[in-house]
Amino acid sequence: MTKDQPGEIRPGDIYEDCAFHPVFCTYIDEDGDEIGGISLIDATAPRACSLGHCGVIKLSIADVIAARANWPAYLTRRKAEFEADQAGEAPTTDKQTDSEST
Repeated sequence: MTKDQPGEIRPGDIYEDCAFHPVFCTYIDEDGDEIGGISLIDATAPRACSLGHCGVIKLSIADVIAARANWPAYLTRRKAEFEADQAGEAPTTDKQTDSEST
């Protein structure tokens, strides 16, 4: 399960945007709500989200490696985790990890 890492997100950190992409943070606006950066999956930029409304989380390097190793499996797992979290229940995902499915 992907967990929000401690600490505020700052430029240079890696976060997950509302499309579940691991993103290298390049800016946070002056108001501190908009965050943006470059996708570490497909290099799309700018990728921008609201810190107050999008559910952005700070990622670990292990999360990025899992996403890069098997993007479709990571995306499916993260969507299931997000939906379960929104419903207040435990996620039901395949026991196989993202790295094992490659």
